[in-house]
Amino acid sequence: MDTALITGASRGLGLALARELARRSWRLVIDARGADALEAARAELAELTEVVAIPGDVADTEHLHNLVQAAGPRIDLLVNNASVLGPSPQPPLADYPLGALEHVYRVNVMAPLALFQLALPRLRPGACVLNVTSDAAVEPYEGWGGYGSSKAALEQLSRILGAEHPDLRILAVNALAALAGGSQHCRHVVADVRNGVRCVRDRDGSAADRDDTPAGERERGTTSPIRQPLRGRRWIDRAGDHPRDHRCGNRRCGQQAVTGG
Repeated sequence: MDTALITGASRGLGLALARELARRSWRLVIDARGADALEAARAELAELTEVVAIPGDVADTEHLHNLVQAAGPRIDLLVNNASVLGPSPQPPLADYPLGALEHVYRVNVMAPLALFQLALPRLRPGACVLNVTSDAAVEPYEGWGGYGSSKAALEQLSRILGAEHPDLRILAVNALAALAGGSQHCRHVVADVRNGVRCVRDRDGSAADRDDTPAGERERGTTSPIRQPLRGRRWIDRAGDHPRDHRCGNRRCGQQAVTGG
């Protein structure tokens, strides 16, 4: 049985991915800061598969150790989804409390790297690491400098990890694009992670994509938010289209921001 470790899995993209993996009989280790919401997610997922739920904060090193221990000797998928927005309302960078900014980076950047370091001995060749990012990583939204810059750092971290670990599939996905597309996009993310899109290089070094998306879904324009191959089998999303029916971190949109649990 394949094992996935998903942080921030009590709601949003983390829970959506957990649901899709549960339908495919993956063993799940999940976490979130809120114990009640996490227990509700665990009870739902446990009807379909084996689930271990550990409440806690990814900024806590001991909690990260507990997650990896619970996953067991082999981890097939690591999803770094837990995140924090920072102060609310979010201040401009000129007024951003540096202590608060340090906490945002600790949760959104350092914790994913720390969890990867702990999980690495259990990640077999071909295993996948999925780091959840945001359109705020590439768009200069006024007042979102703390959160946006932390997600930009996570994207660059993902690129470098991909270059340093070619035997793993290091991916980043735009949570906004995935959630705006609903469960269909989440199914595509899971398909890409498990056995979907590959980047195949021919002998002259150019890349050719093999799209395994079902024909009917291609015709409807339903595609995964994971895009743009980097150096063979490593993929990263460059924040996609900004759909109208979304929940967004851009305060000009007036919609509720989406973050991990």
